[in-house]
Amino acid sequence: MKRILCLLVWAAWCRSAWVWAGLQEGTDDSRWVLWYRQPAREWTEALPVGNGRLGAMVFGGAPEERIQFNEDTLWLGEPRDYSRPGAWRHLETLRRLLFEGRQREAEGLAMREFMSVPLRQMPYQPFADLMIRFDHRETVEGYRRELNLDEGAVRVRYRAGGTGYERTVFSSAPHQVLVVHLQADRPGGLSFRVWFRCPHTNSQARVQGVNRLILQGRVRNFDQANKIEIRNPMRFEAVLEARARGGTVRGEGDALVVENADRVTLLLAAATCYVNFQEVWADPGERCTRVLEEVRRKGFEDLWRAHLRDHQERFRRVSLDLGHGPGDELATDERLRRARDHDDPGLAALVFQYGRYLLMASSRPGTQPANLQGIWNESLRPPWDSKYTCNINVEMNYWPAEVTNLPECHEPLFDALDELVVSGRRTARNHYNARGWVLHHNFDLWRGTAPINHSDHGIWVTGGAWLSLHLWEHYLFGQDRDFLARRAYPVMKEAALFFVDYLVEDPRTGYLISGPSNSPEHGGLVMGPTMDHQIIRSLFAAVSEAARILGTDEAFAAELDRLRARIAPNRVGRLGQLQEWLEDKDDPNNKHRHVSHLWAVYPGCEINWRTTNLFQAARQSLVFRGDEATGWSMGWKINLWARFLDGDHAYKILRNLLAPVGSRADGGLYPNLFDAHPPFQIDGNFGATAGIAEMLLQSHMRDEQGRFILHLLPALPSAWPDGRVRGLRARGGFEVDLAWQGGRLTEVTVRSRPGRECVLLYEGRERPIQLRRGGSLTLDGRLERKGT
Repeated sequence: MKRILCLLVWAAWCRSAWVWAGLQEGTDDSRWVLWYRQPAREWTEALPVGNGRLGAMVFGGAPEERIQFNEDTLWLGEPRDYSRPGAWRHLETLRRLLFEGRQREAEGLAMREFMSVPLRQMPYQPFADLMIRFDHRETVEGYRRELNLDEGAVRVRYRAGGTGYERTVFSSAPHQVLVVHLQADRPGGLSFRVWFRCPHTNSQARVQGVNRLILQGRVRNFDQANKIEIRNPMRFEAVLEARARGGTVRGEGDALVVENADRVTLLLAAATCYVNFQEVWADPGERCTRVLEEVRRKGFEDLWRAHLRDHQERFRRVSLDLGHGPGDELATDERLRRARDHDDPGLAALVFQYGRYLLMASSRPGTQPANLQGIWNESLRPPWDSKYTCNINVEMNYWPAEVTNLPECHEPLFDALDELVVSGRRTARNHYNARGWVLHHNFDLWRGTAPINHSDHGIWVTGGAWLSLHLWEHYLFGQDRDFLARRAYPVMKEAALFFVDYLVEDPRTGYLISGPSNSPEHGGLVMGPTMDHQIIRSLFAAVSEAARILGTDEAFAAELDRLRARIAPNRVGRLGQLQEWLEDKDDPNNKHRHVSHLWAVYPGCEINWRTTNLFQAARQSLVFRGDEATGWSMGWKINLWARFLDGDHAYKILRNLLAPVGSRADGGLYPNLFDAHPPFQIDGNFGATAGIAEMLLQSHMRDEQGRFILHLLPALPSAWPDGRVRGLRARGGFEVDLAWQGGRLTEVTVRSRPGRECVLLYEGRERPIQLRRGGSLTLDGRLERKGT
């Protein structure tokens, strides 16, 4: 009888293992796998999972696993207004000092009377670590750790003591839980202890019932950077539920102990008291309970299938093949080291898809936007507070959203903009006595919009204007008129209204200029930085065009057109460069990471291949800046060289990025392919993804009739002679597939959702096409219909 029972148990286990194998069948694409022969030792070797709100870094240890996790609303601080009432009374004095060349005095006055209260914003916080210690006493063999981008899951496999172990980790967007599934190939082979390790001193863990572990706490009530007390620090709670097949689960102290199980599923729910940037009254425990109640009747297979459907519907919208090579067979860390000295087109494609994966994992409808580290952070005092730096970084996070077919991932940024308008109105009124709204170079969970840190870089007024243009880009790609009227136009209009009041006449030239402001992060406080003018002109043009599309605000649109014509123009300097400031003072030896005055080339389009003199001047400025830089700066330069139609130079920058940290430049990639500023900043990952797309397809130009020009393979490097891409999006509501061989276009398919006309451009040849709603057209490399 005992033998029969054992056989029945074994058969049941085999059936469950077969079901699990069947769930994976047909889902794997080995091109999109990061894999390693050893566990992670450092955080930048761990592998990320996320559902936009709940993120985790999986170390894959044996015999001890560490899963460090975050929830996107766990920040230091509390609701507050950062603006300084009455600061506007010093505005004219600041301008006068700057016009008189007394920069140091102006910066000193601004530090005393014009900056945010408090001076610094608040940092993003880690939640806790989920620790799992296994009952392995034997040597681990056959170890493999991987992140499958196509599945959105981390998997660890190894053998110990003759038993095979496998665990799978993913963060479910449909069910809002972190799932850790563990199994062994021997019945009763799983025994482990699981507990929370929390960096917050005001926290405690306890067992609830027989299979739940609860972590409760508050973040600290004192901000060391600002030396201020926090009266109502954020409360948080995480609940871990263990579901075992076979064996037992019991509580022991502040841990759960699993013994002799066949397989176990751990479900983690985590929440805070955050409601919105002005309210923090929610019950995190009730939120966790509700999440777990909603999955009470769902087994692991149900959770996995729902996650896979949700993930792959987005991830598989775009495919990319840039060719293959010896690097395809290597572990990812080995492959990265090899890439220092060898071309690896497959690694470039992997990094492209990794950027899309990271955006899906860190920014979903209803979540916070992706911050400087996405949603992944292990430090109580992360670099730059892991905030939203908006003089390049948060914008770069979203550069891939539209072109790589993840437009819904843009939505958290738009939600944040709605809140920034509220706080930005106060800042506009208190600091500039102006209408509309303004955002300087950073914001945090509490939507601070006032200038922070130091007057020499914190007073930069076009953060809100730049972010508003993301709304316009979303409209251009999607052609959703309702979105333009309901979400985009009101925010854009108020951002433009601020500059109607803010711009001031330059007494030397008569032009309208911006100031006080700065060219991001170098050059100090000035009047009239070039980047400001480029952004403001683009904003005025977009608002004016949107008003005409919507048939509204005719007088306001006309006013913006008049003012735009009076803004100080781009200028070519003594060295043939595009001037970064009103004065011709650019240093050709300046290798600063920011290339702010080239905004009008990318992501803007005011300077393009039609504006010949400015185009060449901007190119000269980029040459002066050099090819080596921090990670995100290289991400920007890839896009810029693509816009300059120089694919080989764009690829040279990409090669600099696709190397271990510090091996070829200041930046590079960590072993888990996270971008390095250094330290880790996620924006370079997104910049690289957008840059690769920009090398293959551009759509920022229009012809004289207003039709979008779809420029095909505009910056294809010689290192990618053969390839194929499917599913890229273009402005005007188009989707594009491309194939090429020997460096020549062989096929293009264009699909139109709204039904529109566009112009295809390839190697100087233009072909207008008209598509009906939902229609498509396939052409050969001569831009003629296939078969004709």
